[in-house]
Amino acid sequence: MFDKKGAKTIKKALKLLGKKNLVFIMHNGSFPAFEGENTGFGTINSNGGKRFLDYIAGIFDAIQMGPAGKTKSSDASPYTGTIFSNNPLFIDLKELTTKKWRNILSIDSFNDIVNNNPNKDTNRTSYSYITVRQESALSEAYDNFIKLNDKRLNKEFESYKNKNKSWLDNDSLYEALSIEHGTDYWPHWKSEKDKNLLNPKSNEEKFEFANRINELSQKYSKEIDKYKFIQFVLYKQNEETRIYAKSRNLKMIADRQVAFSDRDTWAYQSLFLEGWCLGCPPDYFSKDGQAWGFPVMNPEKLFNSDGSLGEGGILMKELYKKMFRENPGGVRIDHIVGLIDPWVYREGKKPMSEQGAGRLYSSPEHPELKKYAIAQLSDLNDEYTSDNEKRVKSLTKDQIKLYGRLIEKIVIKAAEEEGLSKNQIVCEDLGTLTTPVAEVMKEYGLLGMKLTQFTVPTEKDDPYRCKNIGKKCWAMVGTHDNKPVSQWAKSLVNTHEGYLHVKNLVEDLFANVENKDDIIVKMTKDADFLKETKLVELFTCDAENVQIFFTDFFNMEETYNVPGTSGDKNWSLRLPDNFENMNTINLPQILKKAIISKGLANDNKKIIEELDEIK
Repeated sequence: MFDKKGAKTIKKALKLLGKKNLVFIMHNGSFPAFEGENTGFGTINSNGGKRFLDYIAGIFDAIQMGPAGKTKSSDASPYTGTIFSNNPLFIDLKELTTKKWRNILSIDSFNDIVNNNPNKDTNRTSYSYITVRQESALSEAYDNFIKLNDKRLNKEFESYKNKNKSWLDNDSLYEALSIEHGTDYWPHWKSEKDKNLLNPKSNEEKFEFANRINELSQKYSKEIDKYKFIQFVLYKQNEETRIYAKSRNLKMIADRQVAFSDRDTWAYQSLFLEGWCLGCPPDYFSKDGQAWGFPVMNPEKLFNSDGSLGEGGILMKELYKKMFRENPGGVRIDHIVGLIDPWVYREGKKPMSEQGAGRLYSSPEHPELKKYAIAQLSDLNDEYTSDNEKRVKSLTKDQIKLYGRLIEKIVIKAAEEEGLSKNQIVCEDLGTLTTPVAEVMKEYGLLGMKLTQFTVPTEKDDPYRCKNIGKKCWAMVGTHDNKPVSQWAKSLVNTHEGYLHVKNLVEDLFANVENKDDIIVKMTKDADFLKETKLVELFTCDAENVQIFFTDFFNMEETYNVPGTSGDKNWSLRLPDNFENMNTINLPQILKKAIISKGLANDNKKIIEELDEIK
């Protein structure tokens, strides 16, 4: 991206602006490919992925990707992925054609996938296509691996299976059952026994189900072993990529959704609250709320009566330990409210208070949820409707500790046991926070997110406005759900709303200039100027940690995810293979203008000159 001298100057500018971390965000499938290696899906493990790491090295401190779990064949959303198994689509098939893997995949098979990729000449993934072709290629690779009978690889494989037996056996058994029933959606399986195979309710069922597991294990021994082999290959490639990233002074940050996949729901259904689902209450964007359909962890399974971890708590801690262990840069949690003060609704109902929905730990008046309530009736505002995000007015220290015990005893503890700190937990806390969530984050010093694109220009104290953003947070212009900053700026030029945004930006960033009115006039009409200023705002605010989504950095116009939509087009945007030739944001000039805006230019003229020299 920049030569060593330019990169060094940018690092100095970031330090001058008080930035401790500059993080690039791009989901795994969006990584570019090398010429002749575009299979239809990106991966950081590929040659194209490593080329991109080389590109951002020296400027960025870390790269944050989307959830890494195995997704459903019918849904590309990474936020429905598994909690332990990783996504086979992230395997670099090209590497399996080399001596490194003893050529277990033929080059002809690989080339056939590339040549028939329907989106090989576009910056789009081909989810439906590659889901089928990747499975076929990995089956070939597994068959050749078995024939090869390589002692070293066999030994590594056996060791991997033993170390990960607790989750790998469950997930691979689910794969066998998906074949048995012709669908990977377990609620559609015809056998009630198979639906509850890991959830026996009596000693008789336990014995009967064990026999069924043995029967399936023999019938589908190859398919089960193949599933484990695929996870083994992915594990090895991921480890090598982490080492490669570390050599470039880059850390990996994971992304963990609060939801559980179908595969996980089946395996651990005894740990969930029967008849309840996780969702979102009615708000400005959805008058009926959002019915996500994900299961809710039973509070009584998370912790025992003495406060120690229950079966569910142990599972959650193992999940986070695995994520922190494999991602030394930390973990982003989407959405932190789901761990502290989740909104739950009755299965088959709408997520509305009128139909029995409520906050799991904040509904002392609810006939069914009151048994889990931490907040009491006396803690609620007079207007304590269930969907009022500020219904809880105050909490005691002990109550805050109870709301935060999952965070303290599971998430933070897992990070510390893997050598990381709570500062490496990125808490997605966008939108209006409930009092319990706000109090827990304050109590434990958790770092939330400030999304400048969310600024409400009519509110002087808006938390997403530049002048109101504090040091201890992660700031960014937009996430994967937002318009790229280029598109955002174009949508606001010559509009009254745009004028309001511009007025605030000028007040915050151009406080000491004389021609404020001229700047306002220009910015309300010039989308490029508005976009640049919005990026200057990001580096001018006091946040110590800054993140940039790939669509913003590369001036892309399309939104990566449009909430509420489905199909192959969504979650499919990808960085073009020739990304080095793309027009990126002018980072040196943005940093220069941020330095000027903060009144630091006069004492740092040399760095201003150096930024001007960067090409």
